[in-house]
Amino acid sequence: MIVVDTDDFEVYHEVVGELRERGVAFTTVEPGDPLPADTDAVITGPGDDVDVPCDVVVADPDDPRVAVEEALTLLRGGGRTVVGVDPGPRPGIAVLSGDLVVAVFHVPVADAADVVLEEVADAPDPLVRVGDGARRHGVRIIDGLDDVTVELVDETGTTPYLGRGARGMDDVLAAVNIARLTGDVVGGRSFEPTAGELDVIKQRSRERSAENRTITEDLARRVATGELTLDEALERHEGE
Repeated sequence: MIVVDTDDFEVYHEVVGELRERGVAFTTVEPGDPLPADTDAVITGPGDDVDVPCDVVVADPDDPRVAVEEALTLLRGGGRTVVGVDPGPRPGIAVLSGDLVVAVFHVPVADAADVVLEEVADAPDPLVRVGDGARRHGVRIIDGLDDVTVELVDETGTTPYLGRGARGMDDVLAAVNIARLTGDVVGGRSFEPTAGELDVIKQRSRERSAENRTITEDLARRVATGELTLDEALERHEGE
């Protein structure tokens, strides 16, 4: 049982709201009152002086989710933090504590590495597992994950069938499955675009350009590796 025990109204309001939104069973007590016999963890505020015979989590009212996740981890006996990433233009990201999914995200690829780093910042020995599809996007994410252990995972079969009402959830659900698969540890990932990938980028440059111009293969390669955007490549091509 999670118990909220605080004099801080803001902490109380934010933490209780987060617990209710997640459907977590909890109760509240006035500071100094006895705790229920089945208390596993107490959530309190930074200014509270709580002396209880169980685990205590101090909540930041500006980020109650972190405290709730920590309390849930204690409730379920803990577990390693593992982040699964299904790469693409908008990667799905799933954060697991042990076998429990504690957070999911669906963000632009430019933000993905920062989101992952924020989620593992305070975790002991976190692990990030990235799917091996969407190579260009996967490289960009992995390169942004300095000092974090990363595994590259075969993502074949990780995207589930989506039934009625589940549209748009495929990347997130695939990320959950990726987080649960063992991969190969990588320190970085080289990316050499194929001739077909370069041809696609050149075709897009013709479609994007008002003059129907095709960027050079060198510029197309720099777009493929994420060094330039297509618009930046077109600007450079026009200046050559």
